[in-house]
Amino acid sequence: MQFLDLTLPSAVANLALDEALLLEAEAGRGGEMLRLWEWSHPAVVLGSGCVLREDVDEDACAADGVPVLRRSSGGGTVLLGRGCLLFSLVLAFDRSPALATVRPSYGYILERLCEALADIVPGIRQGGISDLAARGRKFSGNAQQRKRRFLLHHGTLLYDFDLALIGRYLRRPARQPEYRAGRDHLDFVRNLPCPAEELRNRLCIAWQAEERSSWPEEAVAELVRSKYSTAEWVRRR
Repeated sequence: MQFLDLTLPSAVANLALDEALLLEAEAGRGGEMLRLWEWSHPAVVLGSGCVLREDVDEDACAADGVPVLRRSSGGGTVLLGRGCLLFSLVLAFDRSPALATVRPSYGYILERLCEALADIVPGIRQGGISDLAARGRKFSGNAQQRKRRFLLHHGTLLYDFDLALIGRYLRRPARQPEYRAGRDHLDFVRNLPCPAEELRNRLCIAWQAEERSSWPEEAVAELVRSKYSTAEWVRRR
């Protein structure tokens, strides 16, 4: 598997890069990939099917200059920022039969992550369909976009995040996993007691990822221009 540790200068370009890596793989110009990146300022990112007015406090975002963006994968709305490591996996369906359908694919990927992180804190396990939690508190949310031969899996790992910011910019989601038990954001989420560099190393070992030097610059620029920077995309729902 190839490895790309790259944070681009704009938030929209980073979202576009993940989709570009999937499209390149699907077109036969790329392959399986682990990408790591981190955004240093708060930014709200909607899932592709999320409803903006239901998930986001736009007044608070506008007052604080927090951008509201939308990614290509499904899943819920998240807040990015310093202390949140982001990982993206492009995986071929022929890697494992478990990847062919949604629920088993989450189990396959999250089980590997649980094994990689197990000794950091006790009680790490999959929460709901797409979360990772430790002792019932979420530290990782995940989402997917699926094509014919490859999938894109997005994930977050909170390690030094200002958790209080989540409740300022995000509303309580209407749909919640059962294990959340109605808790508000601050009571539901937690940080992993682990520095970013160690998390990076563990992910690379878990996926046996090696260095890659190039990325699809032209495809990213086109996706930013035609999709990710447009109000039509961000405010589509």
